[in-house]
Amino acid sequence: MTADISSLELAGGVSMPSIGLGTWPLRGQEAVAAVRSALDTGYRRVDTAENYENEDAVGQALALSGLDRDALFVTTKFNKMWHSAQGVRQALDNSLSRLGLDYVDLFLIHWPNPQQNTYVEAFIELDKLVAEGKIRAAGVSNFKPYQLQKVLDAGLVPALNQIQVDPERQTADWQAFNTEHGVRTEAYSPLGRKKSGFLSDPALARIARAHGKSTAQVTLRWHVQSGRAAAPKSADPRRQSENLDIFGFQLSPEDMATIDAMDTGVGPFTDSDEFGH
Repeated sequence: MTADISSLELAGGVSMPSIGLGTWPLRGQEAVAAVRSALDTGYRRVDTAENYENEDAVGQALALSGLDRDALFVTTKFNKMWHSAQGVRQALDNSLSRLGLDYVDLFLIHWPNPQQNTYVEAFIELDKLVAEGKIRAAGVSNFKPYQLQKVLDAGLVPALNQIQVDPERQTADWQAFNTEHGVRTEAYSPLGRKKSGFLSDPALARIARAHGKSTAQVTLRWHVQSGRAAAPKSADPRRQSENLDIFGFQLSPEDMATIDAMDTGVGPFTDSDEFGH
């Protein structure tokens, strides 16, 4: 019997679909069409951000879907200019206006920007927004363990840390730190980037053939079976459907170990000590 991991629970008891649609770098009508297609396919979670410049397009697609708001899970993220108590509230108002929504399900600090060093202040305000019911859950993105520790030291636990994870770049120490402190990990770029070649790896291909699936499907199954959420980006309806069709099979412990062993030990493409917005 296949384990039901189509949804994952975040700290605070909020449940989110384990697979969502990533929307960067889609914009305009391409983004509207992609989100509408995904929702028609069965996706119920959409990931966007202020910096993607597509929140308005995502909101348009959500409205056109005809789906009840409580059937949807919407994640968005805000930039460093809003890393203050007043700024976080303004960022939320801005995002809600662009999305055409009354609340978001998960609101994330997009990058820690340690040189600015105001991300703890920002997260304190996020926690207040959760208490006020204006967002359902608060989290962070691209946070290294030492950066997350500063938030934990303030007595707060982010529901989720969205970081780059794929079979070659597993950032295992980050994931272990998240798990140790009750912070769910979500993988962005879960199928790698153009510089990644692991989808054609012979070992991964053998696992895929054994299950009658693609290497991308096996990779996404590995993510969610490991307890991670994932947000693959695709504007192709066929690929969207394939990416969502990962809940009818289960990887063996040997399969999981084989994929775990693909880790190169190399970290994310972008260093959050050096980059941010």
